[in-house]
Amino acid sequence: MSVAVHDRLSAASGSVVLEFRPSLTATERGRFAVQDVAEGLSLWRLAWTLGWLDIRLRYRGSLLGPFWLTLSTAVMVGSLGALYATLFHMNLREYLPFIALSQVLWGFIAGVVTEGCVCFTQAEGIIRAVRMPLFVQVLRVLVRNLLVLAHNVVVIVGVFALLSVWPGWEAVWAVPGLVLWGLAGAAICLPLGAVCARFRDIPQIIGSVLQIAFFITPVIWLPDQLGGKEHWLLLNPFFDMLEVVREPLLGTTAGVHVWEAAVAITLVLCGVSMALFARVRGRVAFWL
Repeated sequence: MSVAVHDRLSAASGSVVLEFRPSLTATERGRFAVQDVAEGLSLWRLAWTLGWLDIRLRYRGSLLGPFWLTLSTAVMVGSLGALYATLFHMNLREYLPFIALSQVLWGFIAGVVTEGCVCFTQAEGIIRAVRMPLFVQVLRVLVRNLLVLAHNVVVIVGVFALLSVWPGWEAVWAVPGLVLWGLAGAAICLPLGAVCARFRDIPQIIGSVLQIAFFITPVIWLPDQLGGKEHWLLLNPFFDMLEVVREPLLGTTAGVHVWEAAVAITLVLCGVSMALFARVRGRVAFWL
């Protein structure tokens, strides 16, 4: 069991006495973790400014700035849409909006997970120099990827306008889906950022897992191509989280079972995240 060591000056002899007492209890660690999240949320303006600054610095000196990513996404959507529509013998008018949404939304999910692994290590200088809630760095990652998503929405709107296909009022259901994404993204970044600060090879493992998840999740292929075995997709958490936003934007609503799975995944992530963050929060600065 770890201990905290304190020295006190004995009034009688003037000698230094080392006093050993147990470290913080689980309840105290949990309280400090919740306080860190609450203080981080109160500094959302700072997180927004840092995320916006990251985007500006990333594309500093570039002619189109973040729209280079938008252009590359548009080229990928157009080329993959034409190719896979031919290979899978699908109607391009139906498939192109699907793959445009899938590519853009998957980019956001993969970006949050990937950058969440290094959210603390990339902010090493700030964490060591300034007393600031660690959760600010998590919000910084979410803001940064949200801004990239906002730029790539141009691709989705362009595809919808080109094909004259609009989702209708069902698109409103994408809003609670995005709220779930925010909660799940923060819940993923907290433990991943802390653990990856301790073990620097984990980001490479996460990258490999995301590559596998990309191919086993309906991103470039349709769920109904499984031939009646779509129910197995519910075991894929990436599919559940993707559907709650993608389906409303395609003009339909995700099934109740998909929403139940997405909410359950988010709640489990939040619980595990807070438990692990409370455990390692005080050590992150020493691991950087």
